[in-house]
Amino acid sequence: MEKSDIAVIGLAVMGEGLALNLAGKGYRVSVYNRPHREKDVVKHFMQVHGEEGRFKGFDHLAAFVQSLTSPRKILMMVKAGSPVDEVIEQLLPLLQPGDILMDGGNSNFEDTERRVNYVESQGFYFIGAGISGGQEGALHGASIMPGGSEKAWPEVKEILQSIAAKAEDGSPCCEWMGKGGAGHFVKMVHNGIEYADMQLISEAYFVMKHMMGTGNAGIASWFETWNTGKLKSYLIEITADILRHKEKDGHFLLDRILDVAGQKGTGRWSVINAMELGVPLNLIATAVFQRDLSAEKELRMRTAAKYERDTPVFTHKPGVMIQEIHDALYASKIISYAQGFALMQQASLYFNWQLNQAAIARIWRAGCIIRAALLNPIAETFDHTPLLPNLLLASWFKAQIIETLPTWKSLLIKTTRENTAVPAFSAALNYFYSLTTAYLPANLIQAQRDYFGAHTFERTDAPRGEFFHEDWTGEGNDTHAGIYNA
Repeated sequence: MEKSDIAVIGLAVMGEGLALNLAGKGYRVSVYNRPHREKDVVKHFMQVHGEEGRFKGFDHLAAFVQSLTSPRKILMMVKAGSPVDEVIEQLLPLLQPGDILMDGGNSNFEDTERRVNYVESQGFYFIGAGISGGQEGALHGASIMPGGSEKAWPEVKEILQSIAAKAEDGSPCCEWMGKGGAGHFVKMVHNGIEYADMQLISEAYFVMKHMMGTGNAGIASWFETWNTGKLKSYLIEITADILRHKEKDGHFLLDRILDVAGQKGTGRWSVINAMELGVPLNLIATAVFQRDLSAEKELRMRTAAKYERDTPVFTHKPGVMIQEIHDALYASKIISYAQGFALMQQASLYFNWQLNQAAIARIWRAGCIIRAALLNPIAETFDHTPLLPNLLLASWFKAQIIETLPTWKSLLIKTTRENTAVPAFSAALNYFYSLTTAYLPANLIQAQRDYFGAHTFERTDAPRGEFFHEDWTGEGNDTHAGIYNA
């Protein structure tokens, strides 16, 4: 019997889509679903797709593994966390030296680091591949961010790049990220930027809807227009579709969706890791916390009733206001990418991953959720300056920010005056102002830390790295707490 080229474990939306994508590219695919999950999944899959001739379905793991050509390539599309570890333990006794396990779920990069070391110690290879694009991407081409056992990359490169999305220049949206958990770290940051993008777009919608009084169809028209220019992106595109969508009774579905946003954790991980690496990620953090705040629906209803506010009265020129919203969204989007790429740059240095920032920008140009026209100048910027610590240092991005700054500020003045919350727009602007301020009030914070905790401080009239302690009250001594960031 002819053996399969690759195997997929897990036939939920993403796993099924990737299996179909692989078969569509000419690969023979073995499929398996964990038996303690939904029953007869493999049977149903084979009933629907088995006649296509490129699939082999299995209910027994040993036979599933034996159906593969050597080195065996097994793509796990199972829930992140302990399920991945469980599947790995089930597979290891069935493998041969050089076989390759791939995790295509949204795993924490630290788990991937651990799994790479563990699987390699057993004589096999492990790849953690971040995959973005949802169901459509799985079926027709996603953005794929593989990392882990580098020796395995030549064995799977052709396969993964064949099922990846293709950018306008024809290049595949899949490239090797680096060793260990690099692939899943990049996917995590992708999702952090995604959180920020979605929050910013929702705030633009909110201002138009509740401050300007624009109807859904009118807002959709603006988003459609924006999708032809600087703001062209997948999220802008689908927002226009969402705004126009009506139920059978003629009512807009969006107006009937409860204002509570869920999350799966990758945005939160981005913020946590940024804090651990000392990278300011306030815009993405704001987006995460706004989802938390949205979940407090009952509390918001109670406080809204207690603190009655005047309904916004729109007295501004619509054309001017629309331009301000556009510019605020565009400038804030730049800030979102700047923060995300700054985090990856710092992580690359810390973990010695040697991340290629230009390559990352390019594989995000198609297939993934945050694909956008803005990624082209980002890629070009990192081509010229690979180790640039922040995109705002680049001349092209400086010009974009300077051009939009007056209208960006004007929008925030108006929203504040009219009691309209735009926390992400505000966070982005305050990040810009803080980053471009040579002298921040942190000197007072450090003085306070030294006063109550003897945490020491540096001086403007002494070299960096030299620390001092002051006896602020005249009752202390020379003992200090040492240099740490508590």
